[in-house]
Amino acid sequence: MSTKPLLFKNARLVDPDTGREDKGGLLVRDGVIQDLGPQLSEAADADVIDCGGQVLSPGLIDMRAFIGEPGGPYRETLKSAGEAAAAGGVTTVVSMPDTSPALDDPAVIDFIVRRARDTSIVNILPAAALTKGLKGEEMAEIGRLKEAGAIAFTDGARSVTNAQVMRRALTYARDFDALIVHHVEDPNLVGQGVMNEGEFASRLGLPGIPREAETIMLERDMRLVRLTGARYHAAMISCADSAEIVRAAKAKGLPVTCGVSINHLSLNENDIGDYRTFLKLSPPLRHEEDRQAMIEALIDGTIDVIVSDHNPQDVENKRLPFAEAADGAVGLETLLSAALRLVHSDRISLPKLLRALSTKPAEILGLPAGRLKIGAPADLILFDPDAPYVLDKRQLKSLSKNTPFDEARLEGQVTITMVAGRIVFDRSSM
Repeated sequence: MSTKPLLFKNARLVDPDTGREDKGGLLVRDGVIQDLGPQLSEAADADVIDCGGQVLSPGLIDMRAFIGEPGGPYRETLKSAGEAAAAGGVTTVVSMPDTSPALDDPAVIDFIVRRARDTSIVNILPAAALTKGLKGEEMAEIGRLKEAGAIAFTDGARSVTNAQVMRRALTYARDFDALIVHHVEDPNLVGQGVMNEGEFASRLGLPGIPREAETIMLERDMRLVRLTGARYHAAMISCADSAEIVRAAKAKGLPVTCGVSINHLSLNENDIGDYRTFLKLSPPLRHEEDRQAMIEALIDGTIDVIVSDHNPQDVENKRLPFAEAADGAVGLETLLSAALRLVHSDRISLPKLLRALSTKPAEILGLPAGRLKIGAPADLILFDPDAPYVLDKRQLKSLSKNTPFDEARLEGQVTITMVAGRIVFDRSSM
């Protein structure tokens, strides 16, 4: 890869931080944005990329991805996750602690930091376990884990059901200025449920999961945040009532943010159709009214970020009866294309969509990325938002192919992905 300065010219510059869109150029030097704007002149020592009017924006920051390393490299490695992310325009990935062993020890966090640095072409930042062994019983060592490189604290796909443990964790996190990310789904109310509770589940003969499994846990957490004053992020919400709970908490000034998965913005329970296990997710796909409520909550700012919820599963864990199949779907490579459906349907502007995919995650995580600004890291993507294609899961770079968008017609393809001034993906070289 060239280390020379690089000039992007004839670009549609979209800065989600300010909401500005300009036609112009951007100069990258020494891994950062050195200059940008409509009147940018060419630098004599720079290589030049003619963008042909395509969008140049900050790279996406995905706050929720499950990676199989350590313990399950057949599902996904840090290397393969990085390649999948780069192909999808994701320049920073937050990896969940649901590994074997769990990321609850400073030595394991240090291993992930070093391993990601050595093998991944994008930034992979580990989130440490909130409780030891992800068991929800004893708080992990937040201070030492943060010192080792943990970007946030979460039990990944599990919820902390013990309110006293959660209160203690929030209190310690506040003292260390650490971010708590929580999967809000009460396992006792989930029970044996495998999809959204309602008429469609009854017709399929499948046990349902009530919305209250999410809302009761979320409401409890809002009260604990009010009690402790800690920074809190609900990993994903999926129903209208949850949006109202977060909206009310923000109105009270609580330090609360929340995310939504691209799946819950794009799909509903009816898409499960004839027991499609690639759409068995946690939380489950909800009613169409809930999907519309998620879109409205994104538009009005109640929902802060969109995540891929990338959760690779091998064939053996998915080609089972629906009730027995593992939860999860891959999403790093389709995050942008699926999200652009909201732009193409005129539900949201491109800068506002990209804000939820880059600027806002950067703000929540305390990262300098997510904006087109002089001095900002040159973590950038060049993409054609209108390029049509039909997804073929066999062409995914992820080791697992459990995508809910197989054979879907999508628009928007990444042309170039750059991390710290280095091109890590170039579609023209494929």
